[in-house]
Amino acid sequence: MIVVTGATGNTGKVVADTLLAAGEKIRVIGRSADKLQQFVAKGAEAFVGNVTDADAMTRAFTGATAVYALIPIDLKAPKLREYQAAVGESFGTALERAGVKYAVSLSSYGAQVAEGAGPISGLHHYEQRLNRVPGLNILHLRAGYFFENFFMAVHVYKTMGFFSSLPKGDVPIPMIATRDIGVRAAAELRSLSFVGKQTQELLGPRDLTLDEAARIFGTAIGKPGLGYMQAPGMMAKPALLQAGISADVADNFIEMSKAISDKRVVGLEKRSAKNTTPTTFETFVAEVLVPVFKGQSATA
Repeated sequence: MIVVTGATGNTGKVVADTLLAAGEKIRVIGRSADKLQQFVAKGAEAFVGNVTDADAMTRAFTGATAVYALIPIDLKAPKLREYQAAVGESFGTALERAGVKYAVSLSSYGAQVAEGAGPISGLHHYEQRLNRVPGLNILHLRAGYFFENFFMAVHVYKTMGFFSSLPKGDVPIPMIATRDIGVRAAAELRSLSFVGKQTQELLGPRDLTLDEAARIFGTAIGKPGLGYMQAPGMMAKPALLQAGISADVADNFIEMSKAISDKRVVGLEKRSAKNTTPTTFETFVAEVLVPVFKGQSATA
């Protein structure tokens, strides 16, 4: 039995679908029974529970050979770092109580930065908490900047006419498609070839600057001269609040973006076949971002 937390999210859904397609027995965890039915229809068990509830997570993890452990995003969290810590404590307690021997966690490149990097620093402490579970073999997948983060930039472009985000435009950033993270996590959960407490960066196919990303997107929509505009934090925060994000989450995103811009959040591994993933930004733009821009359903 493999347990998948955050099963309806970007990476969790790919993990669950990949494992089911391979004939694995899985239990999916989520906040909505209705949203979990897509997996139940394919043979999964469903468990509805709050990830900050250690008793519920202990029941969810009981009988598991391995767990995919991620912190589901809560954009309305009053205190994001406290929420991250609560999930880490809940998972750590549940993994120990349930006697789980293997786990794959979703973390971030730059998670070696203990403070000053917003939610990435929260993942640093999340890793440390799970590493304290006795007898647990755990692999922390430190993924790059999600391609899906560009959904907001596309929204800004559609409404304001410019392509904008928070980090500086000229800083090379490892960027990755979340589907590639899910595929890799599923493979690790099936093979269980890791021992002890390990980290593995997933850096996407290549580093990109936001300037380059804007040009690629612009070319795809017939605007080859499209440039990138860095949004100052003080100007961006009202827009984030208007989008329904809590003030504290907004502040954490701004802090994270500054850490990326200042090159304090960086990968530690040299790029290799092991940490490079296949989906290019050009492919993601064509299959996902352009349909989103046009108001169509994406193919991925």
